[in-house]
Amino acid sequence: MSTLVIAEHDNSSLKNSVLNTITAAAAIGDAVDVLIAGADCKSAADEAASMKGVRKVILADSPAYLNQLPEALAPLVVAESGDYSHLFAAATTAGKNLMPRVAALLDVGQISDIVEVKSTDTFVRPIYAGNAMATVQSFDPTKVVTVRTTAFAEAAKGGSADVSVSNHVTDQTMAQFLGEQLSVSERPELTAASIIVSGGRGMQDGANFALLEKVADKLGAAIGASRAAVDAGFVPNDYQVGQTGKIVAPDLYIAVGISGAIQHLAGMKDSKVIVAVNKDEEAPIFQVADFGLVADLFEALPELEKAL
Repeated sequence: MSTLVIAEHDNSSLKNSVLNTITAAAAIGDAVDVLIAGADCKSAADEAASMKGVRKVILADSPAYLNQLPEALAPLVVAESGDYSHLFAAATTAGKNLMPRVAALLDVGQISDIVEVKSTDTFVRPIYAGNAMATVQSFDPTKVVTVRTTAFAEAAKGGSADVSVSNHVTDQTMAQFLGEQLSVSERPELTAASIIVSGGRGMQDGANFALLEKVADKLGAAIGASRAAVDAGFVPNDYQVGQTGKIVAPDLYIAVGISGAIQHLAGMKDSKVIVAVNKDEEAPIFQVADFGLVADLFEALPELEKAL
């Protein structure tokens, strides 16, 4: 069995999610290759080649792949898929955009958001917002899989894989890249942060997130939020943690004023240590918290910031 990992990168370095995906792919078998598609992305390919467990890196370097549009990448992945029994990608926004297209072109079903590899054709994935686990078996000739990266460790360096060049380029007119607006912050990116401080509806107002920011600054943490806080307009939606937001698993997750709806828990319950601050002692968040403080957050946060 051989697996091709479709790597997400910024044309200079790999996203951390690729390292987790390589670990998941290694559970299939020893033959793990990585596809790097982009423009002027040789450095990303060299980084992939240095990862332990990678047999070969396929480099598709073309202006057509500069912005890694899924309409351009999907035909490339299909063209390179002939020698592989499995196609893996991280269950990130990019992976969720690309892999269903690949599955459709191959006329196979997709296996989404896996958290465990049971065998070459059997996987475990969460359902019902993570309240149950489904064991799924696929008889498709090519398994198209997205990986919940928080369930797998990052691959280590120490490899020396060969880099081969793919000259396959598909002209596509379905989509055109016009531009992007990126959030700029001195804090760590939410999915890569080792510490996250999140606020919920209990923050009452967006201005009150300044209390979280003071604590986060002391801890070097990222800021997150529940969907209720995002829907209320307290913070932008790129702060959202949960089933319909970002899936995170930091070393420390501090939930402030978050009741703990199952949709939010699905996005953070794999955190190593969970701390909850809520004035409602019956809040569901306390059922998953390692440490819980029943207190008024408007009193507790200034005290915590002062102590830090």
